[in-house]
Amino acid sequence: MEGGWPAGGGFLLYLTVNLLLPGKGDTFTINCSGFDQHGVDPAAFQAVFDRKAFRPVVNDSIPTRVNISFTLSAILEVNAQLQLLTSFLWMNLMWDNAFISWNPEECASINKLTVSAENLWLPDIFIVESMDVDRAPPGLTVFVSSEGQMTYDRPVRVTSICNLDIFYFPFDQQNCTFTFSSFLYTVDSMLLGMDKEVWEITDTSRNLIQTQGEWELLGINKATPKMLVGSNLYDQIMFYVAIRRRPSLYIINLLVPSGFLVAIDALSFYLPAESETRAPFKITLLLGYNVFLLMMNDLLPATGTPLISVYFALCLSLMVISLLETIFIIHLLHMATTQPPPMPWWLHSLLLNCASPRKCCTTAPGKGNKGLGLTLTHLHGMKKPVELVEKVPGARGTGLNGCPGSTRAQLVDLWVQFSHMMDTLLFRLYLLFTATSIITVIVLWNT
Repeated sequence: MEGGWPAGGGFLLYLTVNLLLPGKGDTFTINCSGFDQHGVDPAAFQAVFDRKAFRPVVNDSIPTRVNISFTLSAILEVNAQLQLLTSFLWMNLMWDNAFISWNPEECASINKLTVSAENLWLPDIFIVESMDVDRAPPGLTVFVSSEGQMTYDRPVRVTSICNLDIFYFPFDQQNCTFTFSSFLYTVDSMLLGMDKEVWEITDTSRNLIQTQGEWELLGINKATPKMLVGSNLYDQIMFYVAIRRRPSLYIINLLVPSGFLVAIDALSFYLPAESETRAPFKITLLLGYNVFLLMMNDLLPATGTPLISVYFALCLSLMVISLLETIFIIHLLHMATTQPPPMPWWLHSLLLNCASPRKCCTTAPGKGNKGLGLTLTHLHGMKKPVELVEKVPGARGTGLNGCPGSTRAQLVDLWVQFSHMMDTLLFRLYLLFTATSIITVIVLWNT
């Protein structure tokens, strides 16, 4: 007797499960006595379990609505070479099973049960971008309410395709997609929806995300396009997941050491140009920079040409140019002290324009240095031109490219001024490059 006290004083409860098939309605009344003492008897749902191969609807023309949401709990790996994103999701699916309903008042106030997922019909929702086999653990359960609402939560490790742009590495931001769709059911049989807002999914994911390493979650957006395959139309929900790399690791291990080496190389211009230690010092720095790049190569992306690789190439080029300029100046000063070559008129004019807008040719030895606005004392430890010229026979009386009254001492002076100007220009180039690099890092980091 349903809902009553049978003879013998025993308390009997009956669970009503409506199994509704197209064109036919069957009512199964199951004895649920003892549910409040010994738990649910699996045999009570056997009739429902036998129909797990069928979509649970009253009328087959009515599509099943499946609400989808997920929580991004971890970003495990971003493989720029293979263009893959590996993440860990908690997927939540909700739908109605028209075959199941019961009155909680007649069944010991049971409002919700957990049933093994393998005994019930499950929607075949998959992620379109997934490139791996579903790794959900076995033995999952489904929450079944008294109204027939099914709630299925399952963890899944997803390796999905993602179009990765690493040009701004390590300040890059990536946009990946998770597209949920049905593999078998078209829009005539299954519609997809959401029981949560996108901002709720984003906030929950930010609160539960476990990785505190390389990547952080920026936001999640959605779109609801349809997918047409031949003549079949499938419903979809597409989530756009924006993630950003935390650059602190790369700034400390890549940019800061590189900046220090470049700064030391720039400060080496304060060493005297004729010093015997300047060239070996620059060679040592250049070798050390190459060793640094080899050691830090594993931190750089394996494919593509990110902006940081361009920066390293420019740093290396500056150090090579600086070394070549040092070798050239040493050679030039050696020639100036032995057999100074005549200075071309255009180079002499350039020196005059850079130093002082005065006359092209000097009129007296005492006024030659003033005409350039620079003296040899600007070069650290360099001997005076008179001392250098005295060591060379026939030093005086030689004209400077046809300018009367010019001496060999003034010619030596001009070549020394030229070497000093080259050092100054290259040093300013170092300063400009360093300032540009610092500003670029600050802008990329803040944006």
